[in-house]
Amino acid sequence: MEDSSEKNINEIISLTVKYCWALDERDWESLSEVFSPDAYAKYGVTEHKGINSIIEKCQKALVPLDFSHHMVSNHVVEIEGDKARCKCYFQAQHVRNSTLGGVNFVIAGKYEDELIRINSKWKINSRVLTKIWTEGNEKVVNP
Repeated sequence: MEDSSEKNINEIISLTVKYCWALDERDWESLSEVFSPDAYAKYGVTEHKGINSIIEKCQKALVPLDFSHHMVSNHVVEIEGDKARCKCYFQAQHVRNSTLGGVNFVIAGKYEDELIRINSKWKINSRVLTKIWTEGNEKVVNP
């Protein structure tokens, strides 16, 4: 039987995975369930405050693509009451079949999250993406 801390850790890891599925399936409603309503996200040089701004950023980046494939791994979770921190690695492949010079672009890096528990559910309250390396044709994501 899972103890309370293991259960919370698993819920937080599942939330980071739900984020990936929401992006790749363009499921903006599920994406809104991952973050707190007033969440903050820093994706490289752009900063976003509030779930609507975060969703708009993701839509702008992903809707033009033919496919994307986001993965997370190597989670480290620290919980203190109704607050938590989680860091994990990510790798995201982006495909736009019409791009000259190559149709793939891969970004890898880390997410550093601060989470809060709202009505017994964990939500990302702050997410900072740090790019570590890329491979492929950047024109896939920046035409």
